[in-house]
Amino acid sequence: MQPYLRNFWKNILNFNWKFGLFLILIVCVPRFIMVLHANQYADYRFIGLIMLLSFIVPFMFLNKKGMKAIGWNRPKSYTWLCIAFISGCLYAYLLFLLGKSLYQDSYQNWYVYIANSYKIPSDLTIEAKRQMFLIMAGTGMLFSPFGEELYFRGIVHETFVSKFGNRGASIIDSSAFALTHIAHFGLVYLQGGWHFLFIPALIWCLSMYFVSRLFYFFKVKSGAIWGAIICHAAFNLSMIYCIFYQL
Repeated sequence: MQPYLRNFWKNILNFNWKFGLFLILIVCVPRFIMVLHANQYADYRFIGLIMLLSFIVPFMFLNKKGMKAIGWNRPKSYTWLCIAFISGCLYAYLLFLLGKSLYQDSYQNWYVYIANSYKIPSDLTIEAKRQMFLIMAGTGMLFSPFGEELYFRGIVHETFVSKFGNRGASIIDSSAFALTHIAHFGLVYLQGGWHFLFIPALIWCLSMYFVSRLFYFFKVKSGAIWGAIICHAAFNLSMIYCIFYQL
């Protein structure tokens, strides 16, 4: 699998599951810590940087053949891109309904906790709220979908394929994605202290795992990483809409 690596890395690295584990550790662990820090201090300056790093990693290590192997090419089916968008929106909305039915407006509801991290002023005018929504939705549809999909469903996934096959690789990259997102909800900072909400965290983590599998499904169906990116962007759009206008 060395042909996937740029010439500079070929004598240094092996493109295998060990390299994949290395990538998970050097990106996901710092990201986990940064998100916890951001939730505690409302300082999100470095979150964009970690998303940018996730986006850059595949281009830094992979040559043209490697980028094509992870799906960085023109989609084979634009119909599946449309289905991916609709599915991403629906998944996020169903997750909103689940949280609302189980936990109402308490902090055990994942969207309520995430909404609190956005620090949306309660006295916003309709126009100001719309503008803030558009800004949040725009960034949410760009940074994490591109960064996380090229990273998780892209290079990380491909490093595990030779040993575990595509299905096994998808299970691994989806598990890494889900566990990383416990920093966003599950391990929460409330009333000056950290708390682990076991059952809500378990539901959230499983939801993130299965949405990751959905992202991969649309990567396969569209024949390109764009299927995963579009589905992820739609999920974020729907989630942010729910946070602004449904809670």
